[in-house]
Amino acid sequence: MRLTEGQVAVVTGAASGIGLAMARRFAAEGLKVVLADVEEEALERAAGELADDGARVLARTVDVGDRDSVLALADVAYDTFGAVHVLCNNAGVGSGAEGRMWEHDPNDWKWAFAVNVWGVFHGIQAFVPRMLAGGEPGHVVNTSSGDGGIAPLPTASVYAVTKAAVVTMTESLYAHLRAERAAVGASVLFPGPHMLRTGLWESHRNRPERYAKQRPRRTPYRSLGQWEAAMKEAGHEVTFTPVEEVAEFVVRGITADRFWMLPASEHSDRQIRARSASMLDRADPSYLESFILD
Repeated sequence: MRLTEGQVAVVTGAASGIGLAMARRFAAEGLKVVLADVEEEALERAAGELADDGARVLARTVDVGDRDSVLALADVAYDTFGAVHVLCNNAGVGSGAEGRMWEHDPNDWKWAFAVNVWGVFHGIQAFVPRMLAGGEPGHVVNTSSGDGGIAPLPTASVYAVTKAAVVTMTESLYAHLRAERAAVGASVLFPGPHMLRTGLWESHRNRPERYAKQRPRRTPYRSLGQWEAAMKEAGHEVTFTPVEEVAEFVVRGITADRFWMLPASEHSDRQIRARSASMLDRADPSYLESFILD
């Protein structure tokens, strides 16, 4: 797919982080951009910034876990711009879960699944039929993570499970689009290859009341800055990937019609090989042992 001036890109989770970086990058290509996010004030700032830079922007406050909210987003996007060519189902949250899996608050799972899994499905159902009916080349990018998408980090198991689901959902979407001989492609994005400075660590700021914790946390939430400081104090230097690099990777992946938007990483490759070997050998998942012992 060629990205050309006048096309339309929809990005969820677009008020900050990877989503905003992708919206900026699409706007730089001359695309009209539809920004969707649950955080209204941040969304208004992002839309204003892009508009000041000359982009044609439509911003809507959307809860991707609410099907009607996403369907309304599709309606307003098509009513305003007449078409959608790129859909980035990018909105995501951490879960806030702590302790062993059997100790988790069920609402941590419900909230994470509502956004990270149902949010992607709602985006597919709201936009893909219209993209297919339009007959023009298009592309869907679903944001996963190395945590879960490649192998789980058991200390963040809720998030990992949701991101594993995104990979399988996107594989299925790819197969269905191919079966239709559609001009619409699909990709699964693994942001990286290193840590990213995003608002994911403070996801709880946007947690809906319907998914409120049923019991208080035993430990306070830790910000990215606090985690980074703790890592440095322990003698571990943390490397970060700029979100702008992720956005550039997405644009190049779309134009190359690349399904696996998976940046080169020795660490990721080791995980993939270790997990694959474990399955092929019918062996225990030894690649998890360092986490199991924590």
